[in-house]
Amino acid sequence: MTRIFRTRRLSRVFVAAAGAAGLVLTGVAGVPAVAQTGIPPVDQIVHSPNIRQIANIPKQAPFNTTAALGTDIAFTQDHAIVGNYDGFVIYDVKQPSKPKIVSQVLCPGAQNDVSVVGDLLFLSTDSSRSDDSCTSTALPASNAQAWEGIKIFDISDLANPRYVSAVETDCGSHTHTLLPDEKTDSTLLYISSYAPAANLPDCQPPHDKVSIVQVPNKAPQDAKLIAEPVLFPDGGNVGGDNPDGTRRSATTGCHDLTAYPEKDLMAGACMGDGVLIDIKDRFNPRVIERVQDNVNFAFWHSATFNNEGTKVIFTDELGGGGVATCNAKIGPNRGADGIYDITGAGDDRKLEFRSYYKISRYQADTENCVAHNGSLIPVKGRDIMVQAWYQGGISVWDFTDSANPKEIAWWERGPVSATENITGGSWSAYYYNGYIYSSDIQKGLDVLDVRDRATAPAKSVKYDVFNAQTQPRYGR
Repeated sequence: MTRIFRTRRLSRVFVAAAGAAGLVLTGVAGVPAVAQTGIPPVDQIVHSPNIRQIANIPKQAPFNTTAALGTDIAFTQDHAIVGNYDGFVIYDVKQPSKPKIVSQVLCPGAQNDVSVVGDLLFLSTDSSRSDDSCTSTALPASNAQAWEGIKIFDISDLANPRYVSAVETDCGSHTHTLLPDEKTDSTLLYISSYAPAANLPDCQPPHDKVSIVQVPNKAPQDAKLIAEPVLFPDGGNVGGDNPDGTRRSATTGCHDLTAYPEKDLMAGACMGDGVLIDIKDRFNPRVIERVQDNVNFAFWHSATFNNEGTKVIFTDELGGGGVATCNAKIGPNRGADGIYDITGAGDDRKLEFRSYYKISRYQADTENCVAHNGSLIPVKGRDIMVQAWYQGGISVWDFTDSANPKEIAWWERGPVSATENITGGSWSAYYYNGYIYSSDIQKGLDVLDVRDRATAPAKSVKYDVFNAQTQPRYGR
């Protein structure tokens, strides 16, 4: 979700025509929906026939308030770790149909995106706090004593995570991407942050860089900031108005960085720019290609490589994740994915635009909906992705033909509210060891099972750890 800077309509529910439309409708308690045209009722579940929900665990106290937004997910062994604006939750998912909460850690500091390596958990803090502890209070970012950055936890005992240390970084840590550094037996965290202003002592313009934090694997208490490489020495996209009047974001840092370590590549979604980065020298990342879309993209939000490392999916988070953009007015090319092929070799590699992809189901005016976090479904020889669309739900789609992407399966709930704009829906939807796990902002953890010929081979692919922004290679 974008950092909030501090200071033809397709009917989705036709019960009488559900068979013909290929829809399956499930009530909150398994009761069929009442026939209607338009938007399904609040919390009503609708989905394609080839995907179903097998579990849900609602948010539990103290994370059961509307303001306690569920965020990103990381996986280790048989556990899913879900961030929350108020901390994080560890789930046992050994039995995907019966997940259990192992522990909850109260540690306020939006967004609290998470990643994990070995016995270490990393937590991004991108809101101004009184200090780096888990008992901190909110402070204005204009206060020079305010703290933002990355926190580190020891999770060797998943039932009792232990806070270890923290590192402050300029403009905080909106998201972060980890890379192993075997030479020094450490983990490198590439911190993405943005939105500087002259009145913010710890977030001064220009801010065209990323922060690299080094965490010694055996001494995480000694973590430190080691580099701040500038990605845009000549400045990024200056921003402005798109032809349709929507606002295009200026580049003042990056929102998300996704690494493909085996390929020595990183893709950066940097507000107004999409970039391809050579990371062969882990401490000195080099931008080798940069693209802009000054017609349809408003905010370059995240990136995903295909398994061969020959394509990148960039997402456009039009409206910052809090606006209804899945409708006829906005159309199919804004708030969408941009599919780019990587052509050429070495420093001559280029990002070549091929097409947009956006869900075709229109959403209610009270439903925030836009392209958001997803991951590959590991099918050798095919490019298939599962993706969250906030209140637009979850889409499984194939981009093997970059110019002609197509949806395979979908699942969603009706609005959080029929009358109010309440931020909700799937923040992140990732495929892990045979199932789709979704962090719903308001509804907690959802587990889905997709059963389709196209995705069936993925059932046999297993990982011990998974961080969506550090892509592994499958099908060797």
